[in-house]
Amino acid sequence: MCDLQSGLLGHLQLLNRLRTISAVVFLAGLLSGCDDAPPDADVSTIKLPAAGVEAVGDAFDEEHGGWEFFDGTWEYRNSGGNGILAQTASELGRRMFPLALWKQHRFSGTDASVHFKPISGEMDASGGIVFRAQDGSNYYTVRANSLEDNIRLYTFIDGRRSKIASTRIPAPALGQWHSLRVVALGPHIQVYLNDTLYIDHQDETFTEGYVGLWTKADAVTEFDELTVRGIPAGAEQKAIGESGRPAIQR
Repeated sequence: MCDLQSGLLGHLQLLNRLRTISAVVFLAGLLSGCDDAPPDADVSTIKLPAAGVEAVGDAFDEEHGGWEFFDGTWEYRNSGGNGILAQTASELGRRMFPLALWKQHRFSGTDASVHFKPISGEMDASGGIVFRAQDGSNYYTVRANSLEDNIRLYTFIDGRRSKIASTRIPAPALGQWHSLRVVALGPHIQVYLNDTLYIDHQDETFTEGYVGLWTKADAVTEFDELTVRGIPAGAEQKAIGESGRPAIQR
């Protein structure tokens, strides 16, 4: 009987160890799958064609009626002697996504960049660019997060967020200015942080729409110097050309 009990105990201990090892392997797989590897150094970068492109920008030196705001508290204010647009609400819940849409222009192909300064946030400390937005619930956004050390590309469909690409990055330091850029032509999307390409992705969810700014939860973030080069909505096929392929910079 003692030998039987000892044998059963040994088998149980072995099973527990196997379960633990399996759980660790499973979790490691999940974590390793959270972020993609950055693009290869020799990846071809997309750029908009020289013709048929409109260039616009907003330095946020003064308030005007071209913007529509969703959630959060968006304020024009002065920072270091310079006009900026800031999302200042710091007590929003984790599922809140403050959004500012620039509704004066709709683009298909888009090359948009902005400077952002993450000020604070315990749940989130991020700055993002919205592009190809249909409204406040349907759009792409790319954001860099100081707390999670990653940069991610999302779709929002009927207000529901889905991650479609993510890469690990050096954390954007709080209280410092950083540059964020997205280039989208046809289904091809590339994302830069501080002039380094981190995301190279293909997606066809949205084809045209507005540009905007984005944060999450309790992130207090300042934005400045939004610049956009874009192909006006409906004109992209002519700009891409007869080959049907986006322009490639090598």
